[in-house]
Amino acid sequence: MRRAAGRLAASLIVVLGLLLGQDEAAARREPVSATGKVTRVSDGDTLWLQLDGAGRKRPIKLRLEGIDAPESCQPWGAQARQALSGRLLGRQVRLSLRGRDRYRRWLGNVSLQGEDVSAWMVREGHAWSYRSGRGGGPYARQEAEARARRRGLFGAIDPMPPRVFRQWHGACPAPRRRPA
Repeated sequence: MRRAAGRLAASLIVVLGLLLGQDEAAARREPVSATGKVTRVSDGDTLWLQLDGAGRKRPIKLRLEGIDAPESCQPWGAQARQALSGRLLGRQVRLSLRGRDRYRRWLGNVSLQGEDVSAWMVREGHAWSYRSGRGGGPYARQEAEARARRRGLFGAIDPMPPRVFRQWHGACPAPRRRPA
């Protein structure tokens, strides 16, 4: 099942790359670059973008790669979402798509006027550098700076990383949609 999902994600990257003018070989080797407008922010590391020039009518859901922001129902979750929303909502950004995660969100990096948004989120204390294994993750330097200056969530005595929060409490309940 996972292998099929991986092949599907790779195929989707190729198709998106072709839609954006890259040849198939380039789409398989490199992340797909695009521009788009941020239409919605779900939480501190997930947003929705309307891509430019791809002929898509619906926005795509993107998970910022390399960071882990607090869950919406955990301490600092609302502040992290507000920070990302205030920074990006309605703005034109450049993105680099690398594939999909197990929740079918696109994974990638976003930059606003040349600045890496994920680095900004960690440096301002709204997210952790995502760790996979023993290293400090791709934004370890920014996290160390935020911790040293006690910025954002790092101002708390012992902030709980989202992965630990999910293990103890599970996922946050989905917000209820108002009937139209």
